[in-house]
Amino acid sequence: MRVHSGGAMGAGVHNEMSGSVQGGVVQAGAVHGDIHIHSEATLPVPQQLLPAPAHFTDRASDLAELDKMLVPGERTLAVLAGPGGIGKTALALQWAHRVHDRFPDGQIYVDLGGFSGDRPMSSAEALGLFLRSLGVAPQSVPADLAEQAALYRSLTAGKSLLVVLDNAREARQVRPLLPNSSSSAVVVTSRTRLTDLVVDGGRLLDIRPLAASSAVTLLAKTLGGNRIADEQDRAEALVDLCGGLPIAVRVVAARLVARPKWSVGRVVSELADEQLRLAMLSPSHELSVQTTFDLSYRALDERTAVVYRRLALHPGQTFGPAVAASLLGQGLPEVSRLIEELVDSSLLEEIAEDRYRFHDLVKLHARQQDHQGDRDFALRHVLEWYLAGAMVADRIVTPHRRRLDYVFHADPTSRPQFADRDEALSWLELERANLITAGQVSLEKGWPDLAWHLSDVVWPLLLHRKHYHDRLDIDLRGVEAARRWGNAFAEADMLKRLGRVCTTLGRHREAEEHLRGSVSVAAAGGDQRGVADAREGLALLYADTDRVAEAAVEFTELVELNRALNADRSLALSLIHLGTALSRLGRNDEALTHLSEAKVILGGLAEPDPYNTARVFVAQAWVHCHAQDFVRAGEVAEEALAMMSQVGSHDGAAHSHEVIAEVARHRGDTATAVDHLQQAVHLLTSLGSSRAGVVSDRLRSLSDL
Repeated sequence: MRVHSGGAMGAGVHNEMSGSVQGGVVQAGAVHGDIHIHSEATLPVPQQLLPAPAHFTDRASDLAELDKMLVPGERTLAVLAGPGGIGKTALALQWAHRVHDRFPDGQIYVDLGGFSGDRPMSSAEALGLFLRSLGVAPQSVPADLAEQAALYRSLTAGKSLLVVLDNAREARQVRPLLPNSSSSAVVVTSRTRLTDLVVDGGRLLDIRPLAASSAVTLLAKTLGGNRIADEQDRAEALVDLCGGLPIAVRVVAARLVARPKWSVGRVVSELADEQLRLAMLSPSHELSVQTTFDLSYRALDERTAVVYRRLALHPGQTFGPAVAASLLGQGLPEVSRLIEELVDSSLLEEIAEDRYRFHDLVKLHARQQDHQGDRDFALRHVLEWYLAGAMVADRIVTPHRRRLDYVFHADPTSRPQFADRDEALSWLELERANLITAGQVSLEKGWPDLAWHLSDVVWPLLLHRKHYHDRLDIDLRGVEAARRWGNAFAEADMLKRLGRVCTTLGRHREAEEHLRGSVSVAAAGGDQRGVADAREGLALLYADTDRVAEAAVEFTELVELNRALNADRSLALSLIHLGTALSRLGRNDEALTHLSEAKVILGGLAEPDPYNTARVFVAQAWVHCHAQDFVRAGEVAEEALAMMSQVGSHDGAAHSHEVIAEVARHRGDTATAVDHLQQAVHLLTSLGSSRAGVVSDRLRSLSDL
């Protein structure tokens, strides 16, 4: 090998390497063919890291995760992925400065320009920079990528190097830049997830928005002084509008720095308008949320860009691939693939298996790109897909109830299918927030028939899982939608439901007003079944407000009315309520007779009603308890608990636990009584039931014994 201590060499480059290479390591002061390497004395140690970021905040868990990746004897390859402006570069540099002492052979940094708007830096260009930084004379850098890579591997073999590859676009841009050393570390930042690097030992770290408290801290650090402390609530609102995106927080901080007399509240007001928010967060090309998202959007192929624009019309926070398939009119496998491309591009976040969401600012950007087609038609298609899915679930869980028909504007495809009641209820629970939002949006858009149906169709979920405060909003919106629609049946039905939830929440005066309104509207429309259902609600209100004798009279009349109407299921419900009321009046034998008839009727229905059958068992258990037959009460209550658990009714299960606790108390088994009351309180609290307080008081009294 020809050894040079320095000086220029000829520019020629040989395809083969010659000279002394020991263990794959090029010796200092060597020449590969005509490639000149500096001598040991002049071999540079690159120190290329950009300065540590000013005002760096939090990211403790991400820094700790990067620390875990540093395993002695193994090359570290960390890929930090996330949308533009999320703080990937800041995190990479912060960590690199924390650990740079562990890499005595130097630190190399390069911005690969993957999403800069210009042509990304090629691997050959980056390798040229790397080789020169490692001591190869500029005129001696090979022109061929393969030769550059081979020389780079030789130069980095055995070295402790830290390499930061910022803003990478794809895996093949990165691979030639990986050092050939088990004591090296590479940190890659990218807006795409670069999952192909996993085969090279890469570990993916998805970077999330800052938590609200951290974003406020970043704002305070940038502004200095007491401006944030004086307006803490407004500062929290401001970072919420920024979605925890560091670049957005920096923009609003810069605006406040430039306007020292402005309040934080003023900037909050400026950002309140969604149509102007991105523009307000993009004061210059260098500091622009809009530009950051534009560059990521332009990198999408056309089909993925269409999915990006269309999915942004989704009104809720999270969604699955089936609604996207229906909206786009494509098969589920193809749509799932396109969604995954958006996830890999960090424009969509996967929060669970087959569950996705947009960052709020990304969603605003996507909606701004949609200038084609009928957006209202597409939006209605989404809303109707949720209605169609809920209708499938509704008919499985509560097949017996009265419904109004709905005419779809476009037939939703990819409707969910459910094997049983549990699957149907689970889907309704999963999509609860979307169904509520869909109803809100429908009413806002002037589609009251759709809004009413979206309020009506969630009844199975509200029946079994309660969600009392959601139910109050849903029923209020249902009444408003029915009135705008001009449908008397819809109004009477929703007033009845609103009266019942107000009763449960202890708003008794409102409850009676709504229930009497339901009776009036149903009677005016000649709907005797509707009148009977509303009177049932009034009787339950009497029972809940200790007007038990009045309730028993009303239930007795309803039993006869429902017999005359041949309304078997309604008759069974009236018998359950009458039996419960009579038991409270001490008429236990009569109560058991009515409850036995209710059980027979429910057992003979064409469509099974397991929930109300279980209610009969709960009511019978209480009657046996009131009659001092605690053995039978305990047996029936255990059956009721099993049935309520099977149908997924937390409220019914809580009632069953209460009976079992009462039986245990009479037997002197305080520990068992306490256990079952605790379970009842837990279930009622999870439902937001006002009964949780009553049962808690009973539990405290028992615990004090």
